[in-house]
Amino acid sequence: MKISHLQLLMHSLTNPKKLGAYRILSIGKVMQYAFLMITLLTAFSFGQFINGGTEKIFSYSEIEQYAQNVQWIVYPIAILFLFVLNTSIYFIKVSLYALAGQLFIKPMKRRGEYRQVWRTAVFASTWATFLTMFGNLFPISPTVTTMISIFITMLFIIIALTKYPVEK
Repeated sequence: MKISHLQLLMHSLTNPKKLGAYRILSIGKVMQYAFLMITLLTAFSFGQFINGGTEKIFSYSEIEQYAQNVQWIVYPIAILFLFVLNTSIYFIKVSLYALAGQLFIKPMKRRGEYRQVWRTAVFASTWATFLTMFGNLFPISPTVTTMISIFITMLFIIIALTKYPVEK
């Protein structure tokens, strides 16, 4: 199946029924998409860090001068730290979504393995990734944003599971 990352992104945002078909994509394509999402999340997080993070870290007058001298090293460390942290959190969330999705397969009388549901969960978590990135731009509680993210992701997974083969 030849499909671009842009098509995957658009389908992940707008067409949950197609996500069921993406369970057969190669793991390489799925991982590329996952790291594309992680890279977007890291870039956005790093932008927030640059725009407001350094003042919060270096707010003491005694160390402001020192901070100015070593600020060039803070940024590479920050982006590396953000990338590793975002990668860990992203894969943990996707794995938990897949585990939850796996619980719906039998009651829905569908066939599917955890690895297939995991691939579906990667694409279904696109909205959750964007809500994580942009959630703090709106006056909404992080708890509410998280609940909305979970609801949308699980809804997309359940809709995608309806396109899995029927159990015999």
